[in-house]
Amino acid sequence: MAKATRTLTTRYRSIFISDVHLGFRGAQAEFLLTFLRQTESDNLYLVGDIVDLWEMHRRRRVHWPDAHTAVIHEILRKAENGTRVIYVPGNHDEALRDYAGSEVRCVSVHREIVHETADGRRLLVFHGDEFDTVVQCGPLLTALGNHAYDTLLWLNRWVNRARRLLGFPYWSLAHAVKHRVANATDYIARFEHAAAREARRRGVDGVVCGHIHRAEIERIDGVLYTNCGDWVESCTALTEAADGHLALVHWSDAARVTLKRCDATPPRQAAA
Repeated sequence: MAKATRTLTTRYRSIFISDVHLGFRGAQAEFLLTFLRQTESDNLYLVGDIVDLWEMHRRRRVHWPDAHTAVIHEILRKAENGTRVIYVPGNHDEALRDYAGSEVRCVSVHREIVHETADGRRLLVFHGDEFDTVVQCGPLLTALGNHAYDTLLWLNRWVNRARRLLGFPYWSLAHAVKHRVANATDYIARFEHAAAREARRRGVDGVVCGHIHRAEIERIDGVLYTNCGDWVESCTALTEAADGHLALVHWSDAARVTLKRCDATPPRQAAA
């Protein structure tokens, strides 16, 4: 269990996290707990799949260690102490979409929401399963994919146990393998372009999403596409600084934030 330290706190205007999958054995809850305890923000966006209701439904025994409870408590602590916490449910916690438009324990639930950055950009925040053709293909294909993914994450746990014994930091085998498979990379590209097209159609400057477990900041045909990643494979979050600057951070088991990629594009110019 990560220590409840609050030293060296980093402050952001906004933090976006997604795909934590609490209730799933592969969730890196200890890393997330340390991250939450060592950061503060005005806004905390939970961009779907925070709790894995799918996983809990399909397993006979629910995997819910103390670290998973501690993450929930830390989020609620932030909400009760002034952080604006917005929950945008995903497909693994889609039952919570029934509460869209309401507030639960100081956490407001939305199907989607537009976030305005400090420099005036409007970003549409949604989970992203709307664009997932695998999910839409039906339960059989989804189940086959889940089985292979579970196996990969099982291997990932054993690889990292060995790495810790040898003094090496966390490294995601699942992330490395998935992004060397042609079908996976093709799907990711299609997903990213679909999200960017939706932003353009809705008249916003960009999107913030999750779902595909691939953190990214990039421009696609003039639209800002951001994905906050996950806390199963990559342990990443999207952050907004006080001036509106966006960045991806990776939280290692050394409790060290590494800047992964920045949005260096200037804010949108006012219309003439």
